[in-house]
Amino acid sequence: MAHTTLKLNSIPNHFTFSDTIRSNSHSFGQVSLPKRSDNVSSSSSTAAMVHKNAGFTSLWRQIHGCNNWEDLVEPNLHPLLRREVIRYGEFVAACYKAFDLDPNSKRYLTCKFGKKNLFKEVGLENSGYEVSKYIYATPPFIHIPPIQNSPPACGRWIGYVAVSSDYMSKRLGRRDIVITFRGTVTIPEWIAILTSSLTPAHLDCYSYRPDVKVVSGFLTLYTCEEKCTKFGLESCREQLLSEVSRLLNKYKNEEVSITMAGHSMGSALGVLLAYDIAELGLNKRTNKEAVPISVFSFGGPKVGNLSFKERCEELGVKVLRIVNVNDPITKMPGVLFNSYKHVGVELVLEFFNMQNPSWVHDLETYISLLRYPKDDDDSDNSDGDDDGYDDRRRKIIIVINKAMEFLCSNAQNLNMFQWRNPQNWLSQSQN
Repeated sequence: MAHTTLKLNSIPNHFTFSDTIRSNSHSFGQVSLPKRSDNVSSSSSTAAMVHKNAGFTSLWRQIHGCNNWEDLVEPNLHPLLRREVIRYGEFVAACYKAFDLDPNSKRYLTCKFGKKNLFKEVGLENSGYEVSKYIYATPPFIHIPPIQNSPPACGRWIGYVAVSSDYMSKRLGRRDIVITFRGTVTIPEWIAILTSSLTPAHLDCYSYRPDVKVVSGFLTLYTCEEKCTKFGLESCREQLLSEVSRLLNKYKNEEVSITMAGHSMGSALGVLLAYDIAELGLNKRTNKEAVPISVFSFGGPKVGNLSFKERCEELGVKVLRIVNVNDPITKMPGVLFNSYKHVGVELVLEFFNMQNPSWVHDLETYISLLRYPKDDDDSDNSDGDDDGYDDRRRKIIIVINKAMEFLCSNAQNLNMFQWRNPQNWLSQSQN
């Protein structure tokens, strides 16, 4: 299985994403990312072709895994692919920023914002996408005293479906339908996903495959309907298949891609949806061509058994798994057993200097690690004193970021603070 390893010396948070293909070297928040060789022949590999021809419009299929990311992940992570991974990671991060966890709020366990304002409120107003539908998932009823301040088996906002605008579609080379899922947040969701026994997927009633099995907790969350009200929500699956079918029909005369992106539990739901669409043949067109289906999985667990993995590969479902080797969630379930298998190609990250254990699974840490690469030559030339300086610098930047978050959140309506990039402020203060 293909993979490459990036190393994080220190972790920045909440920095503005630059739209450049490869960011400059910094003395903080860096990762070890091998340099690309300048003497690679344009006909020797897919990566060389992408490097020689900068037109992403005509090469998006390779970036989305049509060749299983061959030569784009190993030996070097290609900058176009890295930028694409970050872009979809930001779409997933929007789910966390918009999810309302305030028990006193009227929007508790739903999205804080309306569909038209979501991207503006989370800082993605220039993404070139428009939200078409919100998605809700219903955890199964758990026979324990109520833990949440909401009725049992009620739907929680889990993510959204968005579509690239006309202008962005021209830039991308196709109409992109993106479905994003947040990770596990509520206790009923944790209980559901810890139900890790394997059960037949049985999503296509016309083609029963008893050997194709998935984790029962993920399948239940994907297929469970809301029962706390008389007119409950449809299952997460029904909502998604209905919307995907509608959009595919709307853009039936255009080149289209279907992209799933999720973190943690959301990665598992993305893989299940990708498999479901392909198994049902919803992505098949009258000319016998298939709309490409790809999944960008951040810190995702195992979803099924070996037969499930093989069936996904047979159906052409492409999965790029971005994982931290120190993240325990990526090794679950089946740490002690070999019945569970990962699907797809791995992009392996490695976090260093963990002051906070929760960082190993934090989505923002994943994104920061990809956003601020560091060349191997730079890391080789660093000594112990530099490492200590970088560690102190990282701690200062984290404190600054937390102070900025607090002040900006309390002065948001007053428009009092015009904050600059914290690393620039730190550099100026040292002069």
